[in-house]
Amino acid sequence: MLSQIERGAANPTFATLWNVTQALGVEFHELTSTAEGEVVAAIELTPSSMLPTMMSPDDLVSLRALSPVDLAGSLSWYELEIAAHGALVSSAHAAGTVEHLTVLSGEVAVRSGTAVETVGEECTARYPGDVAHEISNPNAEPARALLVVVGGEQ
Repeated sequence: MLSQIERGAANPTFATLWNVTQALGVEFHELTSTAEGEVVAAIELTPSSMLPTMMSPDDLVSLRALSPVDLAGSLSWYELEIAAHGALVSSAHAAGTVEHLTVLSGEVAVRSGTAVETVGEECTARYPGDVAHEISNPNAEPARALLVVVGGEQ
């Protein structure tokens, strides 16, 4: 794991970093310090204008990428806006992919394979993304949600 982290091939979890610091006998804050002991800024800001936005051909669905590009394929999250009667239709992603959809306003219908559920405001749906799936808004009011896609096999 250390070799993968050094090569940039792995993105360690907080728990992994904690275990590494404990094994090496160093304080966690030392991971973000410079040689002179100054703390490195750990906050990266990205203006909204720099976030890529994809629109459906009919302009009824907007999908704005909120996650950094280097996580693509393993973890991605999006702001999803679906106008009245719009739909985001997706083919199957990689095996093991799971989507997590939290509706912020409005209501949507989620279809994953043959299963269909209505997801209301402040509710989260988790479903397989490795089958054909769809998020649609059958209502007259727009819907807004956060969509997190956790990739499967690479």
